[in-house]
Amino acid sequence: MAPAPPPPLSYTHPPAVSEAADVCNHEAMSPDGQSLAKELCRIGSEAGLDAVGVAPAEVFSSTRRHLEERKAAGLHGGMHFTYGDPSRSTDPGRALAGARALVVGALSYRRAEPERPAAHGLGRVARYSWDDVYAPLRTALNVVAERLRTDGWSARVLVDDNALVDREAAYRAGLGWYGKNSNLLLAGRGSWFVLGSVVTDAPLPAEQRPLADGCGPCTRCLPACPTGALVEPGVLDARRCLAWLLEAPGSFPVEFREALGGRVYGCDECQEVCPPNRLEDRRRPPPAAQPSDDAWVELVELLETPDEELLARFERWYVPRRQARYLRRNALVALGNVGDGTDPAVARVLARALADADPLVREHAEWAANHLGRRDLVDAAAGAASAQSAASPQT
Repeated sequence: MAPAPPPPLSYTHPPAVSEAADVCNHEAMSPDGQSLAKELCRIGSEAGLDAVGVAPAEVFSSTRRHLEERKAAGLHGGMHFTYGDPSRSTDPGRALAGARALVVGALSYRRAEPERPAAHGLGRVARYSWDDVYAPLRTALNVVAERLRTDGWSARVLVDDNALVDREAAYRAGLGWYGKNSNLLLAGRGSWFVLGSVVTDAPLPAEQRPLADGCGPCTRCLPACPTGALVEPGVLDARRCLAWLLEAPGSFPVEFREALGGRVYGCDECQEVCPPNRLEDRRRPPPAAQPSDDAWVELVELLETPDEELLARFERWYVPRRQARYLRRNALVALGNVGDGTDPAVARVLARALADADPLVREHAEWAANHLGRRDLVDAAAGAASAQSAASPQT
């Protein structure tokens, strides 16, 4: 029987956020607090933020409970970040003594996909890592923080920082709701956003309420995950998430290597199928790709690049322990999925990796070679290693 067709491309959502300042509608504030909050939202918008909101700097009690429960169940998959110390990442007061408010900003990284290079054996990069999208977010929030400091208030900018769960801060500031893929979705705008906060001791009243769920009955993201990592709506098992596994130390799990396809960093599947994102593309064409956008990586070239140069090129990526071996690991699995085993360049980098001194590199090179039908390369490397061992002086 043929599978049932997907539901129509529609969803229920709150009214769209048309301008950044709309989220800061603080009618019940004290005059001074209301004036400052609106000014901060305006400043954030002028600095380039797509949405800005204010939330109280209270402990995220429910988020802390969820983190602790999922960590206890192993769903964090060893991920440290906000799971490392939930009591810290859910308490703005730990980031800034006397914290009273959060000014939360969202910056879109939605852009048209750059033209795919003509080369073969390309690795795929997730959209948020085409360029350093956190740098402009940090710059914009620093402008907001400086305005607070001019009035004598303390302010600390947190961007891509394990000191705070940024999605919960944005949710409490009324910027969006939690989608079934666990991402934050902005009303009428989708999920292609990075988030950050300014923690301050300024008394900024926050009247914006969190948005209600806008996903409705839609579950497109759940079956779209290549490894079934979305185990239930809003719950991600990091042990199966390709985006996390590409950043995790150790061997890439054998059972998920084929599912990785050509990805070398990140995975966008659950966002690509999300109706709010797709409807936004229909409603407004995405901005043009930038010259600096790096959506594709030539895998042979990556594997032939020296370690220091490799780490410098992908400085914006999270690489475990800043060791190039993990970039090579990812590239080898991707090459095993999308490479051409008859290509002399592919055979050359596989042979070199099979002879590498690092057992992690050799392991993944062997998998890639076998997957591309080049068992001869594996046997040749094993024979060379055996001959070298036999020729070595015995102690």
